[in-house]
Amino acid sequence: MLFHYHYWTPYLEQMENHYLNLGFRVHQRIGKLGGEFQSFNPPLTWEDFREKDILFRIIEMKKGNVNVTFGYGKRINFEHIGFIVTKDEHDQLCQRADNMNWKVKPGERRTFISTPYGFSIELQTHRDVIDFHDASSTIDNMKIVCTQSGLENDLKRLFNKKIEPIETIIGHRTEIKEIHINNIGLEQSEDPCGVLLQTIS
Repeated sequence: MLFHYHYWTPYLEQMENHYLNLGFRVHQRIGKLGGEFQSFNPPLTWEDFREKDILFRIIEMKKGNVNVTFGYGKRINFEHIGFIVTKDEHDQLCQRADNMNWKVKPGERRTFISTPYGFSIELQTHRDVIDFHDASSTIDNMKIVCTQSGLENDLKRLFNKKIEPIETIIGHRTEIKEIHINNIGLEQSEDPCGVLLQTIS
């Protein structure tokens, strides 16, 4: 299941506020302050730490089966998408990725597969990354801009099936152009990274 996307961006507070307005909740904020990573999770708000020199590594927001993360970057940069898979699916995907000569980077909590399309794929086996008790929101469609063709066919090879939610557009810069999500607060909005979000009734 496609559940996740991540951006690097200088517009962290704006991103958080935008997704709050769509009905997401802040799950965690992790940032470096004084050389050490610390948590700035709710109930803390930006008013509690705005004046501190925090370098945020990740702000994680959830709504139903959708998980959005973003961290500080000097410019907007689409980094990866994520799929929830079973352990068996995870192992099969890693083997297929290796057969495709795509670099696989296993981790304690998640695995990343590098693609030749300018972004990575996260494989997640832990269902606590979503509000699995609340299926009100899902990613039903994601339009990704790529600088080269072939992504949809390669995803079909990797997953051994067509990944229906993902469509590709050829362009000059790798980015997410548009996402359709069930049950969000506005019919249509554009987040500060330029992703057009639309709700599906």
